[in-house]
Amino acid sequence: MVRRSLSLHRGPVAASLLALALVACGGREAPTPAAGALAPEAPSERVDWPLPATGPGSSAPDLVAGPDGQLVLSWVNSREGRRHVFQFSRFDPATQAWRSAPATIAIGNRMFVNWADTPHVQPTADGALWAHWLQRSGEGKYAYDVVLARSRDGGSNWGAPLVPHDDGTQTEHGFVSMWPQSDGIGLAWLDGRNTGAPSHEGHESGAGHDTQTGGRPMTLRAATFDAAMRKTAEQEIDASVCDCCQTAAAVTTRGPVVVYRGRTEGEVRDILATRFDGSAWSAPRAVHADAWVMPACPVNGPSVAARGDALVVGWYTAPDGESRVRLARSDDAGDSFAAPVELDAGAEVQGRVAVALDDTQAWAVWLREDGEGAQSLWLSRRSADLATEYERVELARLEGRGRATGFPRLQLVGRDAYVVWTDVIDGAPQLQGLRLVR
Repeated sequence: MVRRSLSLHRGPVAASLLALALVACGGREAPTPAAGALAPEAPSERVDWPLPATGPGSSAPDLVAGPDGQLVLSWVNSREGRRHVFQFSRFDPATQAWRSAPATIAIGNRMFVNWADTPHVQPTADGALWAHWLQRSGEGKYAYDVVLARSRDGGSNWGAPLVPHDDGTQTEHGFVSMWPQSDGIGLAWLDGRNTGAPSHEGHESGAGHDTQTGGRPMTLRAATFDAAMRKTAEQEIDASVCDCCQTAAAVTTRGPVVVYRGRTEGEVRDILATRFDGSAWSAPRAVHADAWVMPACPVNGPSVAARGDALVVGWYTAPDGESRVRLARSDDAGDSFAAPVELDAGAEVQGRVAVALDDTQAWAVWLREDGEGAQSLWLSRRSADLATEYERVELARLEGRGRATGFPRLQLVGRDAYVVWTDVIDGAPQLQGLRLVR
């Protein structure tokens, strides 16, 4: 296995932002690295990370760090003429080995597979593995339900799945985020029961999703389930949200926080945050008042990471017609956020952000696409307060174009960062992986 030092890029925009951030923060120094660690400004080393999802047809990755420190990678395998297969595998960072061959969670002709609305997995401390995917509920193109299942033995055997929402409408339900909750699981999703429309055109286009359905807006709902898969709570959090932007969740010491893209009557589509205290969700508040007026869904949701009461949110926005990627930090579990750092801006910025956070650093990956349609995957590693950028690197140049490359995923285990994304090779989607060693 060959290690290569990543090249460090700090363009004029990044340098200017860094200088301004240092002035705003009183010029404070970066935290002292732990014993045996690299100096924070030292470049990372890139190590190839072979994935078990080999061969054509793998896409829609999810990457989660479990309570045992192991990574769970899931994906959908779709090949022409075959049924969709939702699969997963576990990776042990201590041994740098995959623990098992790919295992199947679900398979079926009625599974709804989409570049933007993807399935997820969530390991819990009791050794269980929870999973959700999407299942068609009617003949409408976007009439589908969320399906939730639990495996008591970490994925070897799965219990009967259930639908977490009970409205029974043949409308859109999806864009789920999950988190461990007491002895069970919590999940939030976008719910179309009030829209009166089974088909929301636009998921198939990266340009935007027309939300003029003639019905009421999509809503954000959340529910919790115990280990016996009994629903213990359900609440509508927001009665009007962006129709097809991903939700994201992270657990703080004061409870889980869900971030999502809101939607006002004036079509302002800024990123909002809400926290669950065990009995109710807080009133949503803006991560930052971008004031982005957008008449259609951009299909470009936020990402969030937490450590203690610290949160970092990353998102795409374009309030003045220019595409931007921003990061913001909260030190009070989402009650308030500092002014955002602008990570990238310009016509080539595509967004699709993923973030991660540890005690001393914040990480973000995102996609760019040039005027010829060529895409590249970028990473920024910053101080935990976001004020100082330690390195900015181009991780990969992609063969895929447009929506086919989906959304990258990022996780931290110890000092290492793991990144997985979808590329298109010889006309078929295929997952790619990379490990960044500190």
